Amino acid sequence: MFILDWLRTAVSWVLVQFHQLLSNVMDPNSGWTWALSIVGLVIVIRILLIPLFVKQIKAQRNLQIIQPQMKEIQKKYAGDRERQSQEMMKLYRETGTNPLASCLPILLQAPIFFALFSVLQGIAMMRPEGVFNWDQYAPLLQNAHDASIFGVPLYGTFLNADEVAVDGFSPTATRTLALILIILMSSTTFLTQRQLIVKNTAPGNPMVRQQKILLYVFPIVFAIGGVNFPIGVLIYWFTTNLWTMGQQFYVIRNNPQPGTPAFEAKEARKKSKALAKGKGGTSTESEVTDTVSVTPERVQPKRTPKSKRSPNKKKK
Repeated sequence: MFILDWLRTAVSWVLVQFHQLLSNVMDPNSGWTWALSIVGLVIVIRILLIPLFVKQIKAQRNLQIIQPQMKEIQKKYAGDRERQSQEMMKLYRETGTNPLASCLPILLQAPIFFALFSVLQGIAMMRPEGVFNWDQYAPLLQNAHDASIFGVPLYGTFLNADEVAVDGFSPTATRTLALILIILMSSTTFLTQRQLIVKNTAPGNPMVRQQKILLYVFPIVFAIGGVNFPIGVLIYWFTTNLWTMGQQFYVIRNNPQPGTPAFEAKEARKKSKALAKGKGGTSTESEVTDTVSVTPERVQPKRTPKSKRSPNKKKK
């Protein structure tokens, strides 16, 4: 509980700081100011998680490299689970691989997610959480409670849309916006996972089957759980999915796993660039050669003087 209280304070402090910063150029009472503050919160968190993302990429790369050895252990000790587990742990230690590192960014975002959920629930119930308990930020609680985007409060949910009518908001608009954000959140989750499988996973990798299961499980889990997420939380999760998709696209394009379609595409791009550069050099030399080897200028014949003409030549 202490950690969650600390996270609620940290999350609400970042929200308030972005709100005050954006209030210099936007209406402080607008829901868009608070929505962009949530986007700012995502950016801060994802920047802090970049070192963990690097570890995640390294862990995924190592897991793919040692897959043949893992299959051998599983085959060799198929009837002995305990020995199989011991050999797997030994392999992880020897290769410096941490299988949990690939899940760290998601796992560490979970407490932040619940902290934001709690802060938004507090705003909905006019119950101060985090820095909204501080005297200097207490007036912002009412401001955040009354703020809306498209006529929908940030604390509204799909399931509890009827409750926002008490505060003068439209339940239909709340359900519509929540549904749109749930679809966007689930779609970006699916596309991010698919991008990883299609572009950065070797065809014969035994992990493909597990990843394909997650490809459909995660979006379904988010879609089912999303009906109870506040609009602000849906904005947070959709934004962090976009960040993950872009970050993953950059890494896959510039540092792909060997033996994957992305690696082959990168090699093809390198060859294409080298070929284009070579053609450019040859073209330049050709142009120089063509310039030098032009057709010689025609020399006009000179008229022979009469004194030097042949005497045997008769006039016509």
